[in-house]
Parts: sequence; structure tokens; C-alpha cells
Amino acid sequence: MKSVVVVGAQWGDEGKGKVVDYLAGSFDYIARCAGGHNAGHTVIFNGDRFVLQLIPCGILRPARHAVIGAGVVIDPEALVNEIQMLAKAGIDVSGRLHVSNRAHLIFPYHRELERAAEAARGANKIGTTSRGIGPAYEDKMARRGLRMCDLLDPPAFREKAARVVAEKNRLAKGAYGADIDFSHEVEQTLRLGERIRAYITDTSALLNSAMDGGHSVLFEGAQGTMLDIDHGTYPYVTSSNATSGGAATGLGVPPTKISAVLNVSKAYTTRVGSGPFPTEMPDLEAKEVRERGKEFGAVTGRPRRCGWLDLMVLRYAKMINGMDSLVITKLDVFDTQREIQVCTGYRYKGSPIHEMPASAEELESVTPEYKSLPGWCQPTYGVRDAAQLPKAALNYLRFISDSLDAEIGMISTGPERDATIIPAGTLFASWL
Repeated sequence: MKSVVVVGAQWGDEGKGKVVDYLAGSFDYIARCAGGHNAGHTVIFNGDRFVLQLIPCGILRPARHAVIGAGVVIDPEALVNEIQMLAKAGIDVSGRLHVSNRAHLIFPYHRELERAAEAARGANKIGTTSRGIGPAYEDKMARRGLRMCDLLDPPAFREKAARVVAEKNRLAKGAYGADIDFSHEVEQTLRLGERIRAYITDTSALLNSAMDGGHSVLFEGAQGTMLDIDHGTYPYVTSSNATSGGAATGLGVPPTKISAVLNVSKAYTTRVGSGPFPTEMPDLEAKEVRERGKEFGAVTGRPRRCGWLDLMVLRYAKMINGMDSLVITKLDVFDTQREIQVCTGYRYKGSPIHEMPASAEELESVTPEYKSLPGWCQPTYGVRDAAQLPKAALNYLRFISDSLDAEIGMISTGPERDATIIPAGTLFASWL
């Protein structure tokens, strides 16, 4: 039995969607454990481009089951739209899509209140997508959230929702001066609920039963380690657990049933929104990497901030998540780079530090220490055999592997499914 977690090792956008899509053919269930529809996984298959925000990309594989766990917050409208998008592409999710009855709902009022709160922060904006993710998690933790199981009992749902809506109306007026009545959203949500009722089930029972029966599961996270609510660059983080531990809590699967953890990293580093970013490149260098790497949000279209690879971040990710194998994506973006900088450590107030700062202010003030490596100035796009990579590219990968004391089990050289290298003798090679 294989039960493997795929998790981002940086600030998200590492290319987890392609990795999960590539591996999905070797697993029976692909399960999403956290986040909301602010996470876009882009998959290119047979020339078609799919941007999946809630449904695990394993749904693109025939006969595979896609599971959305209790740790995910779900906008019913976004889910219905995604099901319709797949249907138009000829992909039927019936009998293969399973949505946790314990997953919390995102209402339109969550989006409205998030936009108001973000605007009120002024220069101190966090950089949220304003899709209601954070406010939905706030309601979850405050124990006033509404869940998928509530949609199955419309009278009880109306009663619960009426209390919450009255509170949100008061909040909008008192905190933000917005005279809004959210009452109409209750019936709107119930109508959407009727269209997803057939997919709602106890996904924890489903997955544990499947694993006990010998079926394999691929756990799919969202965002990345440095955006984890507990372990990331707080407060410039997401509202859920984006680390490997989120697979257990977000899907109701015991950690003893997880057999391996894969960390995914780009050959460089990106992040979206505000917050510390020690290895951020100057504007001109960042512009070239952004354009070559098409570094714009799959969901929002926002340009991503670009920087050199940060080994301090990857060491931290290895410690927090566990790392049985590392995936390096977008190696081809460096094909025109004559010299490549790699951050090997930080100094703070003149002294080296060996632990990731908890304070965003301290991380903002560190000085990265760099090692310069030669580029290869040869095309690697679409290469499928490690033996065909330029020597300098292999040396770059070896430097990363040796510095982290971790195998590199997959190298991505383009967005297409088959633009992938699986080195012999790695965990990946044994699974496929």
C-alpha cells in the first residue's frame, strides 16, 4: 500500500499540480486536505490546460477517485463551476468525486467581509485573494461555521444560517459601515447544495476503509510550507495547515498510515503578496525569471515575486514536513542564466543563524549568504532523460541534493505531463 503526501516546500506555486497529476495514474485515490479555491493547480494534458481549484487533479485520470477532505473550506458556487468545467471537457465526476460532510462552507458574505477587512488594513495588507478563505476558517475556529452536512437538512440549515447571517449583517455595519443584508445568500447556497448533494459523504471513513483494503492514496496539499498558519511567515500566511501534518488532520487519516512525504520546490523561489522574502531578486532579474517561468497566479493572475533558491527555507521544510524525496520543477527557466545564486544560510545582525526566525520582522532583516554556480546556457525544456541534461545543470541539482542530504526523485523540465525526469533508483522509480 502506498500513501504519499505531496507538499510545497516554499511559498506555494511550486508546481504540485503537475507532480500530483504525473503520479495520479499510480494511485487509486487522490485526496485534497486543506485550503480553498484560492489554490490553483494547473495541469496540461493532451494540449488542454486545466486549472483546478478545489477538485484534486487526479480526477483527470480515468477510474481514479478524487476526495475533498474536511480540512478544505468550500465555496459551493466554485465547486459547481468546476464540476461543470470538467463536464464540458468530457470528464464525468459521478461516482469518483467525494466531498467531506465535515468540510466548512464559504458564503458570499465571507468574500465581502474579507475585502472590507483587507482594505481597512491599508499599507499593512496581508495580500489575500479575497475569496473568503480566511473568514471561513475564522468562523470554523469560532465554532459558528456551517458545513457540508448542514446542506443535507435544509430546515436546520435555514435556522443555523439565519443566526449567522444576522451576526454578519451587524458586523458589516458596525465594523465597516456597510449597510448590507446577506439573508438572500441562504437560499442561494441551498440551491447550490442540491447540485452537490450526491458527492457529500464521510470521506474519512471512505479513505481509511480504502487504505485498510490495500488501496493507494496520494495526499494533495495546497499552498506551501512557508504559508502554513502555524509554521509559516506569520501573519503573511494562509489560514490552514499547508505542511504534511495537514494531511492527517485535514482528511482524518492517522499519521501512521502515511508512508512517504514528497517536498516540491522550484529551481528558484517565488512568493505572492506581502511578507518577508530574503532571496528576492532585483526588478530586472525578477522580470526575466517571471516571464520565462510564466510566474502569474493560476487563479488570480497576480505577478509573483521571484528570487534565488533558498536552502534555509528548504532545510526548514525538510524538518517540518519530513522529506523522503525532493521534486525540482521549472529547471528550464534557468536555461538562459549565465550565473546562478543559491542562498546557503542567513546572517542576522552580523552573526550566522541556523534556525528559521519565527518573527516576520526578523526574517525581513536577515542577510542571505550566497554561493555562485555557473549556469548552463543550453535548452533543457522537455528533456526526459537525466543523461541529456547539461553538466552544469546536473551539478546544480547535485549541489541542492548534497546540501539537503536528500534525493531528488523528480525533475520537471516543462509544464507538460511527459516533460519529466525520474532518476533511476529513487522512490518515484519504484512507484511508477
